[in-house]
Amino acid sequence: MLAGIVLAVFVALLAVRVTRFGGLDQTALFYVGLPAMLALLVVLCVRVRGAGAVAMAVTTVCLLMAGPMLGEGMVCLVISAPLIYGVVALVAWVVGALRRTDRRHSNALLAVPLLFALALEGVAGFSLLPREDAGTGSVLVGADPADVAAALAAPPAYAAPDALLLSAVPFPEPVEAVGSGLEEGDTRVVHFTPRRTLAPGAEPTPRHLGLEVVESEVRADGGRVVFAVTEDTAFANWMRMERAVATWRGEPDGTRLTWEIEYTRTYDPSWYFGPVQSHVTDLAAGYLAGTFQREAQALSGGDAR
Repeated sequence: MLAGIVLAVFVALLAVRVTRFGGLDQTALFYVGLPAMLALLVVLCVRVRGAGAVAMAVTTVCLLMAGPMLGEGMVCLVISAPLIYGVVALVAWVVGALRRTDRRHSNALLAVPLLFALALEGVAGFSLLPREDAGTGSVLVGADPADVAAALAAPPAYAAPDALLLSAVPFPEPVEAVGSGLEEGDTRVVHFTPRRTLAPGAEPTPRHLGLEVVESEVRADGGRVVFAVTEDTAFANWMRMERAVATWRGEPDGTRLTWEIEYTRTYDPSWYFGPVQSHVTDLAAGYLAGTFQREAQALSGGDAR
């Protein structure tokens, strides 16, 4: 029985992910609906004590089997796993509560329509939270505005991210940037670590982000430069990158540099992936700010703060 359930769920995952029918692989139906169905099948069909634990074990097997199908491999598994396990645990608790005859557990019925509604988010474009968002990171640079502008105009030397989440989860990491200048029309191409999936025999594929300066204001006391994303093979499976905005202004103790990354969320449910993507983008903007902080202070002969 368990083998049949695992096989059925795996086939459903394969069909949705490979065909990308209606874009359902990025909706709550994929990340909430399918786990809920899996838990329901296990709890109803496996008549043993601790059916919830069995449902968790079956979920783990399905995640390991689904890994090769997910476009970003371990990134998707790590990011979505808490959501999937949470849905499975909730469904197992609801079914167990409904099986009891005492009235103390009758309120478990309220979770049924709620879970059903949440599972439909993303279908036909429906979203509870706005899809447009931005991540922000700011640092105080121990250099004058001219040095910050010079650092922004040149390709930086990228280092490994300090943030635990960025280093623990295999997100794309920048390797090098090609291009320079802060005038309108100047371009950058940022190359990232190659994409590696869990599919047997899959070869690493290069990925990059193309940028073009569309707005530029450089003054003696600061400035603002807007980079529009022209091509994206690094994050397109996770979000739609729109623009990156660098703003800097002189302060008594140095120069305040702020990076803002504007994007559109493409994954649902919004109440889960929205905060996750917002936090990760904040970390990425902070990483950019720290990167150019080091570059500017190297130009001025100062130390990173």
